[in-house]
Amino acid sequence: PTVTMTFSVNDSPFAGKEGQYVTSRHLRARLYRELQTDMSLRVTDGDTPDCFDVCGRGELHLSILIETMRRQGYEFQVSKPEVIYKEIDGVKCEPIERMVADVPQAYAGAVIEKIGRRRGVLEKMEGSDRVRLEFLVPSRGLFGYRSEFMTDTRGEGIMSSVLDSYAPMKGEIERRQVGSLVAFETGEAVAYGLAAAQERGALFIGPGTSVYAGMVVGVCSRNEDMTVNVCKKKQLTNMRAAGSDEALRLTPPRILSLEQCLEFLADDELLECTPKSLRIRKRELDHAARMRNLMKKRAQDNA
Repeated sequence: PTVTMTFSVNDSPFAGKEGQYVTSRHLRARLYRELQTDMSLRVTDGDTPDCFDVCGRGELHLSILIETMRRQGYEFQVSKPEVIYKEIDGVKCEPIERMVADVPQAYAGAVIEKIGRRRGVLEKMEGSDRVRLEFLVPSRGLFGYRSEFMTDTRGEGIMSSVLDSYAPMKGEIERRQVGSLVAFETGEAVAYGLAAAQERGALFIGPGTSVYAGMVVGVCSRNEDMTVNVCKKKQLTNMRAAGSDEALRLTPPRILSLEQCLEFLADDELLECTPKSLRIRKRELDHAARMRNLMKKRAQDNA
């Protein structure tokens, strides 16, 4: 195994509404039952009784397990995927994947550029009309790249990867340049509140969606988290202004797949998985507590 994630009991305000199996006993039994058929999976009990450390071959391996459990009626939450490091001769080493991509000639440059940003090294390049590219890339550099690869190659590219070796750390890889739009209160999203929120970035939800305080409802255009009130309704007074009653135009929400949700997760976020929905949320749901933690972290960084 090269990647680890934490599976834990769903403790959000919507816990138990959509899933059939929601307790730690059910979750533990299901994960340990998976070990009987999946030889490359490792499961250990976590720091608390309601969380479990699950190690797998890669992000795709674990996302298949998550999707299977969702379809079987399980409700749980998972943390951001992390690679498993090893210490070899006193040096901290990370897993390196040998990635092979078969892409049309026109899109080879975009693939090489993106992999280069993720600390990948081009080992081999051959072909004329369709190009076969071979890279050595850190496993953490491939997190969330598959959907980006399909976009860059207009759906014509084919990629696969296999563990090659462990090598010394390759340096920092920037994963997210943007922040999150976080819901301020629990309720139902309305068009008036969403129209104000969409000026701050792209939304993940549409009108009528139930949200809770601390739930991520969109991506912020700035590199910081922003709290928005998507449940805010228009005040029904008898005062009118010219042009104020024009129809609200909402941009269609961006619906994320499971892999895209796992890619989007930040260190302080969790993915809530239920048979009917995928919701990204903050670990700390209370807005005031999140602000206090942020101020403490900034004070420590400045010190």
